[in-house]
Amino acid sequence: MDNDQTVFQSPVLKEKPNEQELNVSSPLASQPQEPSAAETPNSQGYQNAQQPPAATPPSPEPTQLGSIDDYQSGNTFSMVKKVVKILIGLFVVMLVVMVIFTIVLPIFTKNSSGKVTLTYWGLWEDSKIMQGVISDFERQNPNITINYSKEDVKQYRERLLTRINNGSGPDIFRFHNSWYPMLSGVLLALPSDTISKDEFNQAFYPIAQKDLIRNGGIYGIPLEIDTLSLFINSQLFQSAGLEPPTTWNDFINDARTVTVKDTNGKIKTAGAAVGTYSNITHAPDIISLLLLQNGVDLKNLQGASDRVEGALTFYTSFVTDQNNVWDNTLDPSILAFSKGDLAMYFGYSWDYFTIKQANPGLSFQIVPVPQLPNQSVTLASYWAEGVSVKSKHQKEALIFIKFLARKDTEEKLFAEEAKTRTFGEPYARIDLADTLKANPIIYPFVFQASDASSSFFVDSTYDDGLNQQSNTYLENAVNAILAGGSPQSAFDTFSKGVSQVLQKYGQ
Repeated sequence: MDNDQTVFQSPVLKEKPNEQELNVSSPLASQPQEPSAAETPNSQGYQNAQQPPAATPPSPEPTQLGSIDDYQSGNTFSMVKKVVKILIGLFVVMLVVMVIFTIVLPIFTKNSSGKVTLTYWGLWEDSKIMQGVISDFERQNPNITINYSKEDVKQYRERLLTRINNGSGPDIFRFHNSWYPMLSGVLLALPSDTISKDEFNQAFYPIAQKDLIRNGGIYGIPLEIDTLSLFINSQLFQSAGLEPPTTWNDFINDARTVTVKDTNGKIKTAGAAVGTYSNITHAPDIISLLLLQNGVDLKNLQGASDRVEGALTFYTSFVTDQNNVWDNTLDPSILAFSKGDLAMYFGYSWDYFTIKQANPGLSFQIVPVPQLPNQSVTLASYWAEGVSVKSKHQKEALIFIKFLARKDTEEKLFAEEAKTRTFGEPYARIDLADTLKANPIIYPFVFQASDASSSFFVDSTYDDGLNQQSNTYLENAVNAILAGGSPQSAFDTFSKGVSQVLQKYGQ
């Protein structure tokens, strides 16, 4: 309950005073005395005159009391009236007491303490990392406590929706930038006093504006931004005398140059992890990038059949070509890169930690993705914080969201993450990008954000919804082409399946 909410208190019943105090008394009446003979006037010669008899005073009319039955009847009626009044008074008093104890006192107690606890669901940061940010907020807002919970990403979306809909969900929660169609019914639009559209547009990248501003409302605050980037094995490239590719033609040539095969044609060192699906980390993201760079509207695949088929053919050619640089028998791409058996790997910022943990001594660099001539199109996949429309403490939750959107908060979160890792998540705010220029590891992920688009063909969301269901049709299309099927046939099945998924989620 808001601290400034008016408390309506029931009026205290007071005993109604008697409008008139009746003081009944019976004054004693003096009986008239007859004058004595001595007092009879005689100065005028009337002593011997016969005195007229004294007048007898009239007897007062007796008060008519009526019969005993009448008396008793009137008295009983009066008593009944008194009893009814007493009963009514007791009922009113009991009603007032009940209202005070059940409504007024709880409100008064709640408002007097002003304590509100918000439940906040995150995914990647543990409580130690988040506590620095939360502690700063609680010091500035002593009446608000943040209860942070790091959730398991597996089945997170379904669990989130179930809990919110049954009234036991979080007040603030994290969601993927592609999830708005699935969460639109539970996301609260942020009011302008939390963040205005102008403030949002000035603070965050265009892709966040496109993803999180829907139907005129802002539905989330990104704490980080991430883009698909190219990881290069420095040793393999130096040994081959190569520079990181900037175009797809360069990428093809470099991949073929560094690929090493044994006498049986089996790949020992792969040039690039492209072409299959099941053993390539971020396969749907890589294909999304190709589709977007080829000018495909992902929500209208059927309107761009030639471009979709072209992108799928290009992707699978890295396996089907006689000079193939990848195949289905190789380790998962992130493992192959970590072992030093892969020259080029497409990944996100969080993959850095996985690779370094697997092989701390591996030397690699991160660069922007290759482009077609005369264009700059990249892919973003990131997460944002939203407020539940069913939160009982929306005002306080919005105060916290406003705090999260601040520049110093993102800097604080980055610093807390850096205590346990080499660097934190790439900043979502545009005005912090320049502070990362000196960091060759993380800057490429931010550098590409200005030209980024988003896609529902992304992995690692574990949503069992729009992402994974669409990816299933994409995987089937890739496997159909690898099995010798025509790109056109694969496209027909793929586009129809994805269209059904989009209709299911209101796209």
